[in-house]
Amino acid sequence: MDSGLSSTGDTQLDVAVRQWLQFDKNPKTSSMVQDLVKEGAVDQLKKCFSSRMEFGTAGLRAPMGPGISCMNDLTIIQTTQGFCCYLEQSFGDLKQRGVVIGHDARAHPPSGGSSKRFATLAAAVFISRGVPVHLFSDITPTPFVPFTVSHLGLCAGIMVTASHNPKQDNGYKVYWENGAQIVSPHDNGISKAIEDNLEPWPESWNTDDALKSPLLKDPYQDIHIKYFKAIQKHCYHREINKSSEVKIVHTSVHGVGHTFVQSAFNAFDLNPPYAVEEQKDPDPEFPTVKYPNPEEGEGVLTLSFALAEKEGATVVLANDPDADRLAVAERQESGQWRVFSGNELGALLGWWIFHCWKQQNTDTAAVKNLYMLSSTVSSKILRAIALKEGFHFEETLTGFKWMGNRAKDLLDQGKTVLFAFEEAIGYMCSPSVLDKDGVSAAAIAGEMVSYLATKNTSLSQQLATIYNEYGYHISKNSYFICHDQQVIKSLFERLRNYSGQKNSYPTECGRFTVSTVRDLTTGYDSNQPDNKAVLPTSRSSQMITFNFSNGGVATMRTSGTEPKIKYYTELCAPPGNSDVVHLKKELDDLVDAIIEHFFEPEKNKLQPKPE
Repeated sequence: MDSGLSSTGDTQLDVAVRQWLQFDKNPKTSSMVQDLVKEGAVDQLKKCFSSRMEFGTAGLRAPMGPGISCMNDLTIIQTTQGFCCYLEQSFGDLKQRGVVIGHDARAHPPSGGSSKRFATLAAAVFISRGVPVHLFSDITPTPFVPFTVSHLGLCAGIMVTASHNPKQDNGYKVYWENGAQIVSPHDNGISKAIEDNLEPWPESWNTDDALKSPLLKDPYQDIHIKYFKAIQKHCYHREINKSSEVKIVHTSVHGVGHTFVQSAFNAFDLNPPYAVEEQKDPDPEFPTVKYPNPEEGEGVLTLSFALAEKEGATVVLANDPDADRLAVAERQESGQWRVFSGNELGALLGWWIFHCWKQQNTDTAAVKNLYMLSSTVSSKILRAIALKEGFHFEETLTGFKWMGNRAKDLLDQGKTVLFAFEEAIGYMCSPSVLDKDGVSAAAIAGEMVSYLATKNTSLSQQLATIYNEYGYHISKNSYFICHDQQVIKSLFERLRNYSGQKNSYPTECGRFTVSTVRDLTTGYDSNQPDNKAVLPTSRSSQMITFNFSNGGVATMRTSGTEPKIKYYTELCAPPGNSDVVHLKKELDDLVDAIIEHFFEPEKNKLQPKPE
């Protein structure tokens, strides 16, 4: 090999390494690759260079480090060059309108990578082509990027974040001009444009000049003011908030959320929440938690519970590190803490937002213009509320890219989209942000807690009231780990050809009768007159939903980013059936039957979710 390095013994790998060393100007990643070659670490080099990170609708997400399979200076430049070219083809006025770029606080000192560095390089690429860039000068929550796209009428937005992933990861999330995440075919178009623009353009590395360019603006102050003004439209009980004595604890889990949630509470005239001191400042090492993901529940919230007990607080709010998700826990009378599931918090926020809307709107006909959305693997509780209250409920495919785009369609038709949620603790409480937003959700949750306190009602009691009125919705979600794609494929194919014929799905599962089946991999839906599914289908992932005659629903699906087969189950009882113990037992039995008959974990050698 050139550059004085010996061959790896693999011609293709030699070519990839040589090209990398020719393109890469980051001394840390460049010397990491050279050291691997000198050490003869061929397996490690293959990991770095075997395949480029795949650009999907969620953008990129991968560990920081050297090579085309990782997030680093060069792959950020290559990705942004491709994205820039794709935008040039898509928008004749890109140079008038421009883009926004935000970033979280992640950093990886060994490779010299950090979210701020990646955001600055991305800005340099756009500026080198004469495109105006609104680059946030400091860390920002993810929802601020789609808010800025919509507020300033930009062509696109980029957020550099890996959300709640492990500390070594980073990501590159992309928004379109409508303020929602991209959907197909944009991902394919951007992927192709990246492949066509791998060699860095002359000015792509020149961050010094880019930062001095008149094309660069810092939207931080302006957007900070405009965002908090926008969410104030969703504050309905300012007088209650001002006099409330409710004590709330907030943790940003070493991420970006602290300052912004304090500002959101201030915008609602709520007392500032007590901040968990050890976790309030951004720290890319996430030193106090194993995983920086509030979805993991109690392990991430240990310090929050300790502070709450010290201060006499009854409620804990937690954001993930990029502050687009929200978890809530409440101290029970027993002294134990209850962490609400994403579905339970979806029920509470959905009820609350409709309750506030109803108090403001005396025109009963206006309800016909209202919409709420949730993803197909989330609780059906909004459907039950919509049926009784007369507004519209729609389901979308999993992920906020679908809900954000659908919400925009509805808003463009003059409809009101009050709320959207997914079970993975993601909530869109304001149409100002067409994505999940943990900052506005925190303030709205704070107001809900303060209001309920005036009625001497806890969140847990209110949740029981919602279930009594609209029907209990009890869910149980988990997953199996499986690294063998062939096993996963045959497991789902067996369900599609259960009696040996095509589209002969199971009609029963143990003692439970299957009433309808929807398969969003093949597009089959037994509940439609022509057996064709209404929701978009995708051959690249597995997803089958079974409805049972007892009101149970179960979805089995593969994960796009992890070696998992996930299942989401829910028992939807009609109003009046409040025997929770019986309902939970019925759901447990249904889940056991699905595992035994549909997953067959022993036969398929599936590993259960680690406790």
